[in-house]
Amino acid sequence: MNEKKNIQILPYSKIVGQEDLKLALEIAYIAGPRISGVLISGHRGTGKSTTVRAFAKMIYGDFPVTLPINVTEDRVIGGWNIDALMAGKPKLQKGLLAQANNKILYIDEVNLLDDHIVNIILDAAATGILEVQRQGINIPPQESRFILVGTMNPEEGHLRPQLQDRFGLMVQVSTKQEYRAQILKTVLEFDLALSQHTEEKPNPFIKEGLLTDKKIKSDLELSKKQLNNIKMPKNIAEKCIVLAEAFNAVGHRGDYVMALAAKALAAREKSKDVTISHLKRVAPFSLIHRRFHREEWTKEDTKKLEDILSE
Repeated sequence: MNEKKNIQILPYSKIVGQEDLKLALEIAYIAGPRISGVLISGHRGTGKSTTVRAFAKMIYGDFPVTLPINVTEDRVIGGWNIDALMAGKPKLQKGLLAQANNKILYIDEVNLLDDHIVNIILDAAATGILEVQRQGINIPPQESRFILVGTMNPEEGHLRPQLQDRFGLMVQVSTKQEYRAQILKTVLEFDLALSQHTEEKPNPFIKEGLLTDKKIKSDLELSKKQLNNIKMPKNIAEKCIVLAEAFNAVGHRGDYVMALAAKALAAREKSKDVTISHLKRVAPFSLIHRRFHREEWTKEDTKKLEDILSE
């Protein structure tokens, strides 16, 4: 069979730029469900979906389970198969939450999703359990552990309050002028490579990308295993609290997520201990969306962060 049918997307390692988004996805994978997923804010055409799909393809060998905006409750949690029901042979079908178990659940324009559907997803993400009891359907509790990844367009308004603290990390994605030429060159090169690639004669561009992806996946799996061995010095833990207070982060979840993300980054970098540099790198991801109606990280915020960490 022609291998190019199984590629379909630019290899993760060939994606240009997107350092923050890549790091956030990798941290979420290393830390697991405890990180509560990644929210991506950016305008259309900035590569949000491409990066998430390439990451899922690299880690799980398939694209993420995608939740459409107009999705129904039955489609989310599962229910009767209509065709089978009409034929007099009742049969239950899995919902998207069950399909996403041990994978990525991807929601495009999450801030436009119906509140009721959002609550169902957030409850499953928080508990790791999906239980269906409705309209004659009684499905025993089943595991529903997934990395929740959502996108939002800042042009569509602010993130709704019930979502604001439920994503562990938030990343801003923008069009960086210095990458435009390299992005175009890479995409054109991939288009050409895909047209030439076969199982018998792999294209060097694609072959190199897939081999590098395999190495990244191996490194991430090792980092995941090492996470609980990473030490969190007392002064670093205290800095998490200081930062959360200084940036007026709502609730206590930001402190914990910040510490966990710093540990995940330390594991990714093969460090035995969390350092100030690890905390500095992940703090914006943990704090940016926990301030009411301030979903943007500014130069002033960076200066404030550096001043606090240098004290």
